[in-house]
Amino acid sequence: MAKNIIWTVIFVLIAAILQSTIFFRLAIYHAVPDLALCVLVFSAYVNGSMTGQLSGFFSGLFLDFLSAAPLGLNAFVRTLVGSLTGLMKGAFFLDIAILPMILCAAATLVKAVTLFLLHLLFADAVPSYNLFLPTLWVELMLNTFSAPFLFALLKLFSPLLVERERRET
Repeated sequence: MAKNIIWTVIFVLIAAILQSTIFFRLAIYHAVPDLALCVLVFSAYVNGSMTGQLSGFFSGLFLDFLSAAPLGLNAFVRTLVGSLTGLMKGAFFLDIAILPMILCAAATLVKAVTLFLLHLLFADAVPSYNLFLPTLWVELMLNTFSAPFLFALLKLFSPLLVERERRET
């Protein structure tokens, strides 16, 4: 499990660097796909809740250090997303297109709702999406439509990201 968490955090950091450098130049309405969130969703769905929580926490903590967000904000949001996604492990067959799209869209909405609720509590410290601007909706669409391609790419790295089933002896 530790190997999967470490590799997931590494892949999340690579995705975060890509989305903040290359994809930032291609932003539509200041929105870029949250590839780091989708990598976390993939790992949490195939490995379960505990791996999702720990991967979400550590990758979120690293993202907090890389960004201007308050320390712990990304860690909290991504721990919650990893936990909720991990609860669905084995509930559905991981197909090539539909389930990745649904999972990443739901994770984006959970992230937006969580940030909104935290913004209500800590208005000055926590940024939130403005529902009347297209940023959230464009990010939602970008995450949704990039999910099948990202999941297909991540399946190539299954030996690193997917936990082997424990065999009883």
